[in-house]
Amino acid sequence: MALRRRAMARGVGRSFLMQHMADELAERLSFVSRDFEAALLIGPIADFAEHIVRNRALKITSASMIDEEALPYPPASFDLLLSAGTMDSVNDLPGALVQIRRCLKPDGLFLGTMFGAGSLSSLKSAMLKADADRATSHIHPQIDLRTASDLVSRTGFALPVCDLDSLNVRYSNWRTLVSDLRDAGVGNALAGPRDSASRGTIRRLDAIWQEMANKEYRVTETFNFLQ
Repeated sequence: MALRRRAMARGVGRSFLMQHMADELAERLSFVSRDFEAALLIGPIADFAEHIVRNRALKITSASMIDEEALPYPPASFDLLLSAGTMDSVNDLPGALVQIRRCLKPDGLFLGTMFGAGSLSSLKSAMLKADADRATSHIHPQIDLRTASDLVSRTGFALPVCDLDSLNVRYSNWRTLVSDLRDAGVGNALAGPRDSASRGTIRRLDAIWQEMANKEYRVTETFNFLQ
């Protein structure tokens, strides 16, 4: 987890995925008529604090490297809390949501965004075929909208609302897609050793990507955001 946070910190400035999540959070917050006393932004989304929160909070705390599962703040410290791009890879998502709720004041607002099930379907399919007889996990499991809604309700949030936002991006090659994922700090968060892709696997992946491409030589990749 710490390595992924550092990767995010290095690439967030050029990550269109993080920019997309920041824009969505800013739009959702614009529909809220109240202002806030104290806001906390968790994860790389903290780099977009000015864009998202602007003058809506008297005090803004940015915590780009903090783990949602161990928030070092007293109960009821904030009346606005934002988190984006990291909750899909925490070890204990229900525990992280409990920690977030604990930090919120009773009338506080939590806005969160994370990558959901169905993301990277093209890349996953291509890698599965390229792995041939030695298929391995290239990315950690992600939850769907119904599961996310159930978790938010079970962890005690009042008036929970969960939604799905999808972004389709066309890629001429899989390497550019992987580069974009690294810029956003998105990748395999599973513990344990991982085998590097062999030259044969990479050659097969190149060929499979070309087979999947449309007449414009591009493959459409999907990013699903639970929010």
